[in-house]
Amino acid sequence: MARRDQLRLGAFFNPTGHHVASWRHPRGQADGALNLSHYIDISRTAERGKFDMIFLADQQYVRPARLEAISRSAQYIVQFEPLTLLSAISMATTHIGLVSTATTSYFEPYHVARKFASLDHITGGRAGWNIVTGANAAEAYNFGRDAHYAHDERYDRAAEFTRVVTGLWDSWDDDAFVFDKASGVYFQPDKLHSLEHKGEHFKVKGPLNIARPPQGYPVLVQAGSSPKGRGFAAEFAEVVFTNQPTLDQAMEFYRALKDQVTTFGRAPDDVKIMPGLSPIVGRTIAEAEEKLHELEELTHPVVLREILSTQLGGFDLAPYPFDGPLPELPPHDGINASASSYQKAIDMARDEKLTIRQLAKRVAFARGKAFVLGTPSQIAEQMEHWFQSEGADGFNIAPPYLPGSLDDFVSMVVPELQRRGIFRTEYSGRTLRDHLGLKRPRSRYAT
Repeated sequence: MARRDQLRLGAFFNPTGHHVASWRHPRGQADGALNLSHYIDISRTAERGKFDMIFLADQQYVRPARLEAISRSAQYIVQFEPLTLLSAISMATTHIGLVSTATTSYFEPYHVARKFASLDHITGGRAGWNIVTGANAAEAYNFGRDAHYAHDERYDRAAEFTRVVTGLWDSWDDDAFVFDKASGVYFQPDKLHSLEHKGEHFKVKGPLNIARPPQGYPVLVQAGSSPKGRGFAAEFAEVVFTNQPTLDQAMEFYRALKDQVTTFGRAPDDVKIMPGLSPIVGRTIAEAEEKLHELEELTHPVVLREILSTQLGGFDLAPYPFDGPLPELPPHDGINASASSYQKAIDMARDEKLTIRQLAKRVAFARGKAFVLGTPSQIAEQMEHWFQSEGADGFNIAPPYLPGSLDDFVSMVVPELQRRGIFRTEYSGRTLRDHLGLKRPRSRYAT
């Protein structure tokens, strides 16, 4: 039975694109990380394509790796602070949602609550917070710590952090501010609430010094796929970004998370699951294959090896033959990195009998996301199949290089999705919650 809802689309912007050689591509913007005009142009392109949202990841460190490798890479080296950037982008767009990462490990809840409430007001209700715990010890070293928080501890801290943030967003009732010049009443005193939170990780009195956000809460986004991450998503997330390389894996994840959501008294449709998808589109298969070949030719072997090593928690691959099999790796328990990304890379190598070079190419291209290559019709057909099979409510599109591959997707694939009747032709609302079909949360103090 065909689904009656619509496909959701996010545009996941790495500054120059998701392929490690994107900055070298003739249709890539080499200085994209520091080029505001570039970000405004690609944001307008995504809005022209009627995307639900754009999404910016964030890391508060320069990626630790061999200098020989990172000096040849544009990814996770320099980038704008994302909320500052989204505020600028918001002035050049009118409808598209604006989602940014902020870590629960190295921010304070009051900071995050205030920043995202401000962005939601500035944009008229288009903000979303991607809740991450961080996965790299390099971040810890910039915040006075000698080691990163352990995996499970990060999620315990994140749960309390999120409860504090949402509590602070309820500091003021929606109608607290009356601005009544005649009576001299600026706000109604009984509509102000102090949080008075005292927990294991945080002590926050409140209230927040900004009015309740237009959306009630900015949309809560989460991207962890480990068991602990899934539990967190089931309790809090309204959008889940996930890396599922195959439809079978995507369907399993989708069913399990939708079931788990109900254990927290939520409806399955309260969460939109959006796997990452990195597309290469050509007017013919031969053209698409040539685009992939061009990217692979632009990638230096030392960069390939380092990218894979990073995904494997920093495991040193240099002593092993590049065209040989992946060696036995330690269990993830001994590596404080992303559990799901670590295991997916290992499973991919074992299941498909990939060499280190072959696995590195796959990781460098899509970073564990699904990868699709083909004509507009073929790509749209695969996306529709995942959608109708309940492997996805939509996709977080990760263009291999920017702006070129986003231009291709919007001009060629989006019209095909619209022709099939599974994607909007116009925005029907103004807020990110409107786009996603999500309810506006009531304040905890509402009667």
